[in-house]
Amino acid sequence: MKKPLYMQIAQTIKQNIIDEKYPHWRLPDERTLADNFAVSRSSIKRAVQVLADQGIIFKKQGAGNFVNPLFLRNQTSLDYTGDNVGLTTSIVTNGQAQKITVLDLNVVQPTAEIQQNLFLTADDFVYVFQRLRSLDDTPILVETSYIPVRLLPNLSHKVLEQSLFNYLEVHDNKIINRSYLDITVAPSTLTDQKLLHLTSEQPVGVVNGIFFTDDGLPFEYSSMRLHYQFFNFATFVDLNK
Repeated sequence: MKKPLYMQIAQTIKQNIIDEKYPHWRLPDERTLADNFAVSRSSIKRAVQVLADQGIIFKKQGAGNFVNPLFLRNQTSLDYTGDNVGLTTSIVTNGQAQKITVLDLNVVQPTAEIQQNLFLTADDFVYVFQRLRSLDDTPILVETSYIPVRLLPNLSHKVLEQSLFNYLEVHDNKIINRSYLDITVAPSTLTDQKLLHLTSEQPVGVVNGIFFTDDGLPFEYSSMRLHYQFFNFATFVDLNK
């Protein structure tokens, strides 16, 4: 599923900002950007608004659009501003190759907690799978996830070795574009230490999330345990919206 043109432009401008291509941390004016991208000014306006909504730039009345310096100083390890809220598109790779290793895949009846999280009954069945995420050869994250079998009856190891949410967009026309995330820290377990190459004194970041389709259906519950060096998030708050 191809993203809208203005979103493609916003992504390119964002990468240009990261690559420090705009002198004095100021974006070219909208007319210049429209000429550079060979698009209408309305597309540029929408792209610029996306960047402003994400806190990447700020608009200074009568002076133009400027890069938010905190965005450059505190770039996050997980960037939920892509096509969907899946990890494959959200992990900031900085040019490193992302690898997914499937550790386990089973079908079970859901616990009371999973029933509540995914709006299921005790008679439903769920996939439970565990995957290890790495950048080049460095393990960064272990995820344990639950998905109702009826929502994805053809799930396999092969499917899980790629971006699951991208697979859904292509094959089932489903978009996972909303999530509720609970973020905390915890002591590393023996499993964390083995898979993420941690010592017993080193902690992990823990992100528990429910991921929803664009029609509001809870699709997946996932618990993600991150190497502490990659536990870095940044967000933008706008109380006017």
